[in-house]
Amino acid sequence: MGVGPAVHAQEPLYVKNLSPVAGLLGLPSQRDAGIGPVGRVSVAAHTSIASHYISERSGDESLAFDGETLRVALELRYALATDWDLQLELPWLDHSGGSLDSLIDNWHELWGMSDGGRSDVPRDALDYSYQGADSFTLRDDSSGLGDATLALSYRFYQQEATSVALALGYKFATGDEQDFTGSGAADAFLTLRFSGDHLADLPLRWHGQLGYLRAGRSDLVSEVQQRDIWYAGLSLDWQLGSAWSLIGQVDAHAAPADSAITALGDEAIMLTVGGRWKITPRWSMELSVIEDVQVETAPDVTFQASVRYRP
Repeated sequence: MGVGPAVHAQEPLYVKNLSPVAGLLGLPSQRDAGIGPVGRVSVAAHTSIASHYISERSGDESLAFDGETLRVALELRYALATDWDLQLELPWLDHSGGSLDSLIDNWHELWGMSDGGRSDVPRDALDYSYQGADSFTLRDDSSGLGDATLALSYRFYQQEATSVALALGYKFATGDEQDFTGSGAADAFLTLRFSGDHLADLPLRWHGQLGYLRAGRSDLVSEVQQRDIWYAGLSLDWQLGSAWSLIGQVDAHAAPADSAITALGDEAIMLTVGGRWKITPRWSMELSVIEDVQVETAPDVTFQASVRYRP
């Protein structure tokens, strides 16, 4: 007997790859496949702080990602009808030299870990640059509205605590590609999601997704860009009583570009560990840390916090 539908009402962790190029794709984060009662409006606010450091050369290509990204997103869901909901996400991004370099350098030093060359460059500097078939440079702080996303979800299967849904989404080109707040192009995606309780007498709940994104052509990487992108994810929620959960999650997606540079040309794999506190029946808070399991395909580390309101 798993966690019944009256109790779970849980979500996977909100995870985005904030690497400067991959982060411009309209890849959707994982979410519960369930649909709320007709007319219900749910609200969530997500804050992510990611630290980047990559310096790589391969053949005629060279790339540097050094800096910090702050991303804040407002997420709204509206249950249109039985088994249907509409989701809108409005992000805001800030790219800067940041302030995490000292903390990360000290962490590497404490454990005797390699820092990948971080300590050899000035701390808290901003440098996004690439030279190859395409070229781009960002060395001045930038911020602004990101690319908004609208998605329609349809739950086509429900059995006790198990739901399976299909989502069709569109990312609008509302950001500015020169400031790395948007890709400069619209994307479309199709996602299959499932949510269900563990098939044993354990307080565990699974979520997963598998999808395809057709990326619009971005002038930043127009020559090397990969426009057909797969993505997938799996999340496990372990409930520790009625108010607390521990969550482990893996997210992956195809490479954003045809490149010999790891950050552009390799598939990304991210591991996220976090916890959820159900403050009241309507309010919850999540804290999590995201690591790049496939090194350099995502930020070195991303700290994430979310607050959700579900009437």
